[in-house]
Amino acid sequence: MNKNIMVTRSSMPSLEEYTDEIKDLWDSRWLTNMGVKHKRLEKELKEYLDVENISLMTNGHLSLELGIQAMNLRGEVITTPFTFASTTHAIVRNGLKPVFCDINPNDYTMDVTKIESLITDNTSAIIPVHVYGNVCNVEEIDRIAKKYDLKVIYDAAHTFGVKYKGKGIGSFGDASMFSFHATKVFNTIEGGAVCYKDESYGKELYKLKNFGIKNETVVDGIGSNAKMNEFQAAMGLCNLRHVDNEIKKRKIVVERYQENLNSVDGIKLSPVQKNVESNYAYFPIVIDEKKFGVTRNEIYEKLKKHNIFARKYFYPLTNTFDCFHGKYDINQTPVALHISKRVLTLPLYADLNLDEVDRICRIIMACKEG
Repeated sequence: MNKNIMVTRSSMPSLEEYTDEIKDLWDSRWLTNMGVKHKRLEKELKEYLDVENISLMTNGHLSLELGIQAMNLRGEVITTPFTFASTTHAIVRNGLKPVFCDINPNDYTMDVTKIESLITDNTSAIIPVHVYGNVCNVEEIDRIAKKYDLKVIYDAAHTFGVKYKGKGIGSFGDASMFSFHATKVFNTIEGGAVCYKDESYGKELYKLKNFGIKNETVVDGIGSNAKMNEFQAAMGLCNLRHVDNEIKKRKIVVERYQENLNSVDGIKLSPVQKNVESNYAYFPIVIDEKKFGVTRNEIYEKLKKHNIFARKYFYPLTNTFDCFHGKYDINQTPVALHISKRVLTLPLYADLNLDEVDRICRIIMACKEG
């Protein structure tokens, strides 16, 4: 019986490397509250991601939720429903109204030609998502934001280490959120960060992630608790040493998928974007059931019978969630709806054997052949 192949698998250092990294914690007993490892990881990530400032958090969702809160936004925020639940929930939990913009059918990022028609007097920000490692049209989003005096916060959860025109992707917009969840290209077990330019914004972020505490005697805000602990930071320090090599190995897996599936009628692959240094985070395929002969769901079930667990990612759209029932018109995002019903992300991780990639592709092709 074949072993299970999951859609992703966490990258980890050797046990010896991690235990060596954390052993001094037994001497210091400083386990959280911005300790030595936290500060070191912050410094190293700032350099690696090529950003002006960075604030580490306990997870990606709180990074986005508090990143939005620190902007002191009001009213409506233009975003995308083709994303993970966290993006939309972070907006709503801040008392803001998400206004959903459709995606473009090429790279699945926000359709910038639709943004301006959604802007009202109540619009305060745009929260686009870099999807699967595909980069949004940052130039056009920046132009629109400046024209209408809007803030831009990027959900960059999928784009750790990605560069666009030689610049770290976290340097675009007013802020960018990264997720360091165990399933991501780079992980701190759980974790996340907000990258930003404005120093005063950074001070607000600090208070929000640390109970509103300004200093030892002054608590001048109402904050949460989103501090990254030392064990998370230690895992990050270890994984950061290996991440470039992990990305190289992921690239080899992606290229093998492309060799197998690139010319298959009825399967659309994610595009190779110009001027983008990819991190090879995900490998989505979009199935045209009329051309391929079977649906996305049939392929998904066939793979599962072989203990291969692909993912319908992103499905369902966030604007169709039961918790938002009746609030949003899904017909306003028809492209996102169409793609969500046909997209399937295939297993992708650094140590996925190429023979297994070939087997996954053979099973997919067998669906077409009947």
